[in-house]
Amino acid sequence: MTQVLHIVGGGMAGSEAAWQAAEMGVDVMIHEMRPTVGTFAHQTGNLAEMVCSNSFRSDDDEQNAVGLLHWEMRAANGLIMTTADAHRLPAGGALAVDRDPFAESVTAKLRAHPRVSVTDEEVTTLPDDDQWIFATGPLTSPALGEAIRSETGAEALAFFDAIAPIVYAESIDMSKAWMQSRYDKGETEEERTAYLNCPMDRDQYEAFIDALLAADKTEFHEGETAGYFDGCLPIEVMAERGRETLRHGPMKPVGLTNPHAPDVKPHAVVQLRRDNALGTLFNIVGFQTKMKYGAQTEVFRMIPGLESASFARLGGIHRNTFINSPTLLDAQMRLKSKPNIRFAGQITGVEGYVESAAMGLLAGRLAAAEILGRDLPDVPQDSAMGALIHHITGGAEAKTFQPMNVNFGLFRPVEGLKGGRRGRKDRYKAYTDRAKSEWSTWLEHC
Repeated sequence: MTQVLHIVGGGMAGSEAAWQAAEMGVDVMIHEMRPTVGTFAHQTGNLAEMVCSNSFRSDDDEQNAVGLLHWEMRAANGLIMTTADAHRLPAGGALAVDRDPFAESVTAKLRAHPRVSVTDEEVTTLPDDDQWIFATGPLTSPALGEAIRSETGAEALAFFDAIAPIVYAESIDMSKAWMQSRYDKGETEEERTAYLNCPMDRDQYEAFIDALLAADKTEFHEGETAGYFDGCLPIEVMAERGRETLRHGPMKPVGLTNPHAPDVKPHAVVQLRRDNALGTLFNIVGFQTKMKYGAQTEVFRMIPGLESASFARLGGIHRNTFINSPTLLDAQMRLKSKPNIRFAGQITGVEGYVESAAMGLLAGRLAAAEILGRDLPDVPQDSAMGALIHHITGGAEAKTFQPMNVNFGLFRPVEGLKGGRRGRKDRYKAYTDRAKSEWSTWLEHC
């Protein structure tokens, strides 16, 4: 009898894991509880639904670690990256996608694969036999979360993710806003005008900060603590850290010139990024929030150009759980106490769509190889994939383990290169050259 690989969760990690295993010749069953059992953040039953941003961040594979991860996933015939490229939207040097067609395409490709089956049942236990990958992500169901806690003997760590609002383009006042990427970045005119910008003078900025600080916020339930991931901080939390924090973060006014007043330098700029191919929806970049809905509309309509904004979706906040992977997983991403089970995606303590899909790619390949009786070489630590898996399976300090984006700080130094900011460009190029070589060699043996 052919052994089936069971994958729990049909997000970025689960979808990529299923694709990789099926392409290696293994039969796969995806267990995705949606739409039968919904979540706070999801709106459909599609696989790989994007619930927060529609961006996969930088696509620069020579000077950026996440861009390097894009390159490695493309080299491995990654479903997520292939589909993202097919539904790409202008976003300067970033890779942004039309979220609904993207998820629909991933779903169609997996459902059409002869080795993939999908069921909408909720899994609430950790099975003792067969091969399983749990890629249930930040919104793991309470019942399964309890099963994981019971098996691991430890409380699942938790932090909170916020999502940003989406605005209808037709409701934006273009007599005040304009289209431009920072520093006109991009190879085409479409890329150089990928972002919509709303300028603020000093008085408008100060009034906006006052309103943010005074707005009604979502309160946490008893026993919950607001441990936020720094890469997804609500804007009001950033404002609480100092009145200038936003102006040096998502609202920084650099690299932009307002064509309506070219001689006036804005004190701050709010950027919006296209959220769909039609250009009818824009999300407010970096504006994750825990403000209550009524407060959001009042505060965001203080932004010049958004005075009459109509919102397709308001922001929100949700609980995010992950396991202490350095203590619980082995180098093959298997649960030490139940080696028939692997974990992948955000629940392992990586952060971001790309990082989650990357860990799904590795888990799918590793599980398929085990089922097929094949020995894969160790994932090279000097690749972006290897840096991430090494971090979550032992490289990180278990006592202070927190969600981590891929970054060059996870990479081993390249001998003979200068440290510091001045040597950064050469150092990053050396990291990416080495990683591409190591990853390509690994793929040749897989």
